[in-house]
Amino acid sequence: MKAIQRLILLSILFSSLSNTTFAQKYRILISNDDGIESPLLKTLSEEIAKLPNVEVVIAAPAENQSGSSQSTDGRELTVEKIFNNDQFFGYAVSGRPADAVQFGIRVLGKDNPFDLVISGINRGANVGDISHQSGTIGAAMEALLYNIAAIAVSQEVRGVNTQASALFIAQLVRKYQKDGAPEGVVISVNIPAGELKGIAVRPMGDAYLDMGNYTLKSETGNNMVYTQRLGLSRSKDEASDTYAYQQGFITVTPLKFDWTAYEMIETISAWDLKLKNDN
Repeated sequence: MKAIQRLILLSILFSSLSNTTFAQKYRILISNDDGIESPLLKTLSEEIAKLPNVEVVIAAPAENQSGSSQSTDGRELTVEKIFNNDQFFGYAVSGRPADAVQFGIRVLGKDNPFDLVISGINRGANVGDISHQSGTIGAAMEALLYNIAAIAVSQEVRGVNTQASALFIAQLVRKYQKDGAPEGVVISVNIPAGELKGIAVRPMGDAYLDMGNYTLKSETGNNMVYTQRLGLSRSKDEASDTYAYQQGFITVTPLKFDWTAYEMIETISAWDLKLKNDN
C-alpha cells in the first residue's frame, strides 16, 4: 500500500515538474517603425525577454519607416539576420513596418504562432488623429488581420526614461499572460516627458501636429519644390488622449481595425442610389 502511495506521489510530482518545465512559451513578436537599429527597440525587447515563460522574436524594418501607416511594400523582401556582439538579435526586413510584422507572423510564426505583437518603442507620440499615419500603429494593426492581439507603444522624443516605458509595457504583458489578451484590439500607449501625473484611459482625438504648412522653395518651369514645416498644436478636447498626454498623463487607448461609421449605414441606404442603367 505504501509503495502504491509513493508511486502516486512521484507521479503527481513528475507531472507538476513537467508542466512547469515544458509549458509552452508565450511567444511575442516585437517590431517598430524606427528601424531595427533603434536603441528603444533594444531596450523594450530586453525588458520583455526578462518575463517568465516568454519568448521574444524581433522582426523590424531595416531602415526608418516613420509615417508609413499600414502600407506595404508589395515587392520582394530582403531579410537579414542581425547580430549584436555576436549574439543574434533579430530580423531586418527591407519593407515597411506592416511587412515586417506580416513576415514575422507568416514565416517566423508559421509552425509556432505568436500570442502577441508589440510595436515600439516609437520615438515620438502617436496620440489622436496622428495615429492613422503612424507606422508604429500600422505594424500593430497588421497583427489584427491574423487575429493576434497587439500593443503599440510610443514616447516623447526627449526627457523620457525608456527603461520605465519598457517596464510599463511589461506590466501589460504580464496581465495578458494571466488573464488573456483582448481580441481584435490594439492597445496604444503613449508616454510623455517630465513628471508623470498618472494613467489616463482615453479615446483618440485631436491632432497635436499641424502638417499643413507649405512654403514654396523654388520653381523651375513646370516644377515646383515645396518645404513642409511641422507645427505643434494644443488640444482643446479634454476627453481626448491628446489632451491627457499634453497634461502629463500616460495615455492608454484601445483601437479597433474596423473604421466603419455604423450610424451612417441606414442613412446612406436611404439615399436611393442607382446604377446608371437603372430605371
